[in-house]
Amino acid sequence: MDILVATGKLAEGTVRKAVGSKAHIIVLDMDIAAFITPRRLIDALKKERAQKHYDMIFVPGLVSGDFSRVAQELESKVYLGPKHAYDLEYVLDFVGKIEFSATVPACELLADVRKRIALEKVQQIETASEPLMCIKDLKLGGGSRMKILAEIVDATGIETTALEKKILAFVDHGADMIDLGASLNATPDDVERTIRVARKVTTLPISIDTLEPALLARAIGTGVDLVLSLNDSNLDEIGPLAASEKVAVVIIPDSCEGLESLIKNIEKAKELGIRKIIADPVLDPIGHGIASSIVRYYGFNRSFPEIPVFFGAGNVTELLDVDSHGVNATLCGIAADLGASILFTPEYSNKTQGSIRELKVASQMMILAMERQSSPKDLGIDLIVLKEKRRREDADIPSEFTTAKEHRMWKIDPAGSVKIGIIPYDERTNEGLIVAEHENAKIVGTNAKTVLDTLIDMQLVSTLEHAGYLGQELKKAEIALKFNRSYAQDDEF
Repeated sequence: MDILVATGKLAEGTVRKAVGSKAHIIVLDMDIAAFITPRRLIDALKKERAQKHYDMIFVPGLVSGDFSRVAQELESKVYLGPKHAYDLEYVLDFVGKIEFSATVPACELLADVRKRIALEKVQQIETASEPLMCIKDLKLGGGSRMKILAEIVDATGIETTALEKKILAFVDHGADMIDLGASLNATPDDVERTIRVARKVTTLPISIDTLEPALLARAIGTGVDLVLSLNDSNLDEIGPLAASEKVAVVIIPDSCEGLESLIKNIEKAKELGIRKIIADPVLDPIGHGIASSIVRYYGFNRSFPEIPVFFGAGNVTELLDVDSHGVNATLCGIAADLGASILFTPEYSNKTQGSIRELKVASQMMILAMERQSSPKDLGIDLIVLKEKRRREDADIPSEFTTAKEHRMWKIDPAGSVKIGIIPYDERTNEGLIVAEHENAKIVGTNAKTVLDTLIDMQLVSTLEHAGYLGQELKKAEIALKFNRSYAQDDEF
């Protein structure tokens, strides 16, 4: 297949390096490749001494023209290449494997395609897996993906409407099961109400999190799917009821004890007739014996591979002042090696917001890596948020330049001022919103460009200085939404 890549003078070196021998290159008589137009491309091709027919032509991903006429006139397929020239090497590897687009840049298209293929593979593996246990229709263990149990801390003390919103948000974030944490002063009636609220808004399996026998008994009587947690303090009282109702239970060691205690409690649970047993060897926080607890998990899984394992990732993330993305991914990888079936997390503190989604993506990454017998990289999905796999080209300092200086005089825009804020999550749109308030209008949008364009279109901005300032602040607000950060106008981000 004969492929042609069109570019401008400034990007020629990068394009030639990226393309190599994979395609032909035409350099138009213009500096910036993004300014290539259909007419200029046709004229440039007609000037070639030997007009060659190309099966496929890639134009820069940032061009804005309609190249359908070029395709008709040259009898070639014309597609948008990547936005950045250095991605051409990666894009050209997919020629013949996917259908490129005349409207979507190849880099974006490939990201979507690879992600879709990856998620389809995850689902295929899940469908084919033979689980150790099922809770409702949810598979646990046996080659299935590790499932995310999302805890709502002190759920019994949350007002009904707020609890409904919290549950729906956790479901939207990717939770596979919902855990309802019981407050210290919770009553059996509180537990029943909480479970009924959860049942009203989701069909996902529901668990109750308490050691109190009275609360556990009411939860089982209300039809909960899973109880956390049973040990020597409550097994005698709750075990027979859990067995008769065929409820799944998480067994833990007795207080301050280890693996022998866990095994003893599991044996007792079996004697009481409990069949759906999940073991929690208990993951200790960093600084409090995490290495010993990992050894405990390893020993248990080696001895009892037929029992699903509960892995409390939140025990680490909540007690570590580090961005949670990498921590959750690493914990998920460790959990996979230890044979875990359930990844347990709250999103209690600000720093751990997003942990449900992070663990969900990480669990998908790990099952793909295990299927491919590879490291969890180049899968089509990832948890890279702040850093990047491929760095864009850096600028060279010009031989002559003017050093930027701050303009210290600030003049108020005659059109008026604008107050900017954010709404982290809006139920109607299922995404975050930027709010720009002017005395004559209130504008709401999901990104900086649309909000600024609207302000300008409505003639609510009349000076270049004000437009530049608003662009800066609106982009800060957009980035705050993207990374789930707070935003205050004029503050450092």
